[in-house]
Amino acid sequence: MDTRAWIERFAAVIDERGAELTELDRRAGDGDYGTNLRSALGKVRANLAAGDPRTPGAVFTAVSDAFLNTGGTSGPLFGMWFREFAKGLGDEVTPRSLAAAAGAAEATVRRLGGAEVGHKTMVDAMVPAAQALAAAAERNADVETALKEAAAAAESGAHSTADLLAKRGRASYVGEHARGVTDPGALTVAWFFEAATK
Repeated sequence: MDTRAWIERFAAVIDERGAELTELDRRAGDGDYGTNLRSALGKVRANLAAGDPRTPGAVFTAVSDAFLNTGGTSGPLFGMWFREFAKGLGDEVTPRSLAAAAGAAEATVRRLGGAEVGHKTMVDAMVPAAQALAAAAERNADVETALKEAAAAAESGAHSTADLLAKRGRASYVGEHARGVTDPGALTVAWFFEAATK
């Protein structure tokens, strides 16, 4: 699988739909999420161009470094999430390497951010995606099938956040005002996996 093309498709989706994320964050947070995300992906493009990475691990290292150097709370969390993908994928994308990477990645974000499924955060999409990848690897599905199932699980997890009362993150500060609003971080995770299936 061409992981660089995957990241470029993801960045293109954020270019196109980033305003939706900003609006969601405006309704449930401080409104800077989309701006920070686009800033991070600008740095991702610069890193990819400068380093010209040739392996999945190197591609995701470039992505991780860009997010770790971006402001906001979500930037560093996504940076660590992508760092685990870099470690787990290494030289080859397989269902098993994807499952191992995604499992380690969501565990890292949960540990660092203190969030669990049901807290209305990016974790609500990360965990079901990782579980879908693990299930696909267990039955020896191919990479394309594994990623499609992860994308579907992440999307379902993201949309489930709309009805939740936030327990972590910015949305937890506004309480009931954030109910009915999909978490932008979870939606970003869903779009990330969806970009892998194009």
